[in-house]
Amino acid sequence: MNEKQPGGGEPSTSKEQRRLSATRYLKLNRLPTLQEVLDRRTRPPLDLFCFYIFLQRESSEDALDFWLDVQQHENMCKAYFKDLRRSGRSVQEDWPEFAAHARTNGSHFSPLLSLPSEPNSPNPALSPDPDNMGGARSPSPLARERRDTESHGAAHPNFSPTMAGGEFGSQGPRAPRDRPSTTPSGRGMSLRGKWTERRSKAPTVIARDRAIEKAALVESAERIYLRYLLPGAEREIYLPPSLRVNNFPISNGTEASPLIPDLYHAQKVYIFKALEQDAFPRFLRAKAFGNLTPLGSFVRLIAGLLCLWGGFVLAFSLIFLDHKPKITRLWLILPFIFATNLLLSSYYSLSPLLALFSQTETTPFHLLRVKEQYVRKLLTLRALWIEAVCILITAILVVIFTVVPGHRL
Repeated sequence: MNEKQPGGGEPSTSKEQRRLSATRYLKLNRLPTLQEVLDRRTRPPLDLFCFYIFLQRESSEDALDFWLDVQQHENMCKAYFKDLRRSGRSVQEDWPEFAAHARTNGSHFSPLLSLPSEPNSPNPALSPDPDNMGGARSPSPLARERRDTESHGAAHPNFSPTMAGGEFGSQGPRAPRDRPSTTPSGRGMSLRGKWTERRSKAPTVIARDRAIEKAALVESAERIYLRYLLPGAEREIYLPPSLRVNNFPISNGTEASPLIPDLYHAQKVYIFKALEQDAFPRFLRAKAFGNLTPLGSFVRLIAGLLCLWGGFVLAFSLIFLDHKPKITRLWLILPFIFATNLLLSSYYSLSPLLALFSQTETTPFHLLRVKEQYVRKLLTLRALWIEAVCILITAILVVIFTVVPGHRL
């Protein structure tokens, strides 16, 4: 059983426990879930870096950036509540507006708050909550999303130590502060370089030399709104009308708005589900069952057609020149085996040669070692099947062009 931290903090999670959790995942004979990728529990080519590169290739990385930024914002809020608990103060004393809001409408930070429930307070999951514009009333984010988040754990009441931001810090990559350059001068920069640049611009480790203040929470929330949710923002993401934030909640006097901690939780869950249902399955198909990028597959298609054309030219030349002996025609094995390998590699987006050396393409002609054992097994089996088909097709073509009688024109 975990020991309590000094000052009444949450149960500590040791590095050994996190390492054991990752080890248990690696022993599972399956593909990872999106939450495991976002928790940085996976390894290449199914890690968060490769997922970001995949989304960047489709110009849809803003959704992942938004999720990571909101995750950092929520981790910062969690750090604030834990700092209060360590200092011996309660949320009721330091932020009575949020305490009243949480008791009335519910909050996914409730396990950290220890708020006494009011006898006549309505069910938090069913109670109305003023929307972010301060106008019409709508169901609280907790009520709208609790059913969905229980199925895939997107709410994460107990955040993983390896998730972005928060007092825990993370060693993995994080959301950039600016969109990577799309100008001609910026296109020459490798995606790995852009990823490194975004890590330097947006560190995920929150300084712990002093306690988190409410002003930092407001600043974090406002930054997310201006970057992703403000109508017309450069990195504006799509949200259904019911989840759009048309105005940032204004603080009352010197007191921060009680909506700040849970402000983007419903939007974060929506983005998680959108990624889980659309982009993530395509990412798994591309990286767990293939090891080539679209450009790499296209280059192999062109090279395969050229090799096939050369093989047919050589085969018909030997026939119509009636070259002796016929055994010379066995040299047709070379162009045909190269052609079939290249064409099938392009069709299945999988190079048997790269699979042999446990390599995969992240960006065109930039390789990364496959470290996921289950993915390595899948790629090896598919590569063996492709090679078997290549040998069969090559044998058929060589036999046909060898037994055909020669006729000199």
